[in-house]
Amino acid sequence: MEWAWTEIQGKRAHDPVIVDKMICSSARRVYVPGPVIVGAGPSGLAMSACLREKGVPSIILERSNCIASLWQLKTYDRLCLHLPKQFCELPLMSFPKNFPIYPSKQQFVKYLENYAEAFGVKPLFNETVKLAEFDTVLGMWRVRSESKSSGSGFTNELMVTEYVCRWLVVATGENAEVMIPDIEGMGEFASAGGKVVHTGSYKSGEMFKGRKVLVVGCGNSGMEVCLDLCHHGARPYLVVRDAVHVLPREMLGKSTFGLSMWLLKWLPMPLVDRFLLFMSWLVLGDTSKLGLVRPKLGPLELKNVAGKTPVLDVGTLTKIKSGDIKCVMWKQVCPAIRRLKPHAVEFIDGRREKLDVIILATGYRSNVPSWLKEGNMFSDKDGFPKKPFPDGWRGDNGLYAVGFTNRGLLGASMDARRIAEDIAQCWKAESKHHLTSYSSSILLPHT
Repeated sequence: MEWAWTEIQGKRAHDPVIVDKMICSSARRVYVPGPVIVGAGPSGLAMSACLREKGVPSIILERSNCIASLWQLKTYDRLCLHLPKQFCELPLMSFPKNFPIYPSKQQFVKYLENYAEAFGVKPLFNETVKLAEFDTVLGMWRVRSESKSSGSGFTNELMVTEYVCRWLVVATGENAEVMIPDIEGMGEFASAGGKVVHTGSYKSGEMFKGRKVLVVGCGNSGMEVCLDLCHHGARPYLVVRDAVHVLPREMLGKSTFGLSMWLLKWLPMPLVDRFLLFMSWLVLGDTSKLGLVRPKLGPLELKNVAGKTPVLDVGTLTKIKSGDIKCVMWKQVCPAIRRLKPHAVEFIDGRREKLDVIILATGYRSNVPSWLKEGNMFSDKDGFPKKPFPDGWRGDNGLYAVGFTNRGLLGASMDARRIAEDIAQCWKAESKHHLTSYSSSILLPHT
């Protein structure tokens, strides 16, 4: 393929990519010596750090203007890590010893910023990947990205860049786009002055003091938002659409997650599930009396089969039992919604309730199928790798996925280590034919 490349004069030292500054149009084509990583969340940062440890350069394309944009821009203020910090560390760097067992959102973001600085990770921000596909002729990935750059006057010029690389790592994660359910009458409710927001836009219950708020969804986010609303003097209602496992965050003086991982070393999963459910009954009582019916599968088996995370209670159940989190029927959460009306909601059992605000704790989804054009590794249905854990991290033609394990930060760290090792082996074999250092790169000419 050497015929396809030309040397670039005046290369910038220490830059992982070289941009052809002689191109007058807004379209650029850039050859990247190492992998292109899409996404600068924890998964992308871990991936870049692991590659750097192996001596492999990489670049990260991030559509937002900061690292960990989900954590910084789309999470509520009271959020803390749901698992103890030792299960949430990224590879090669531990949390500071003075951090609490469950670091706050602010502490976790600070950890990520320090992590990026420690490993020299400098993403290219405001780069939105629109298309990525494998070029079978070149044997390379073409990753087309759009960004806004300062143009003449007061307008921003749209810049289109095509990054050409041997390896592509998808690190956009399981939570790239918010999921908004289609609820009949949502427009009527909003036009009458009602407010409908997703938890991605929710920061604090302070602005909802004294207002009647319906929270739709009973995952960890929905439960914690309800609790936050209570603490700020709002009057929350809770809609539970599906069966859900609620477990205490700690059992026998240890974290429930940590205890589960320890028990799984010695006991089969069904037996550990039975233990967790028994302990939950002792600590929390019968949650079905509150409208929180448990699934037929145990919490660990359900997580393993369907990727559905159990809720770790941090005080919300106490508020439901006391009636601080209210509902149409005393001490029972609301059933599913049939439709919205001006200033009110109608449930499937025919009951109605006047409300001021609806908060959608309905989760997020992967957006990979919207920009990655390949038919083997990722499912078009949900944007996750087709192969189940632990085999979903590697695809064909140098394509990889990090952070799609449904196992949180621990799973992302496992992926990052595997991928870095795999790429490093190829890098050592191919580097003498293509590159020799960070300060040496070549550019694909325009066709």
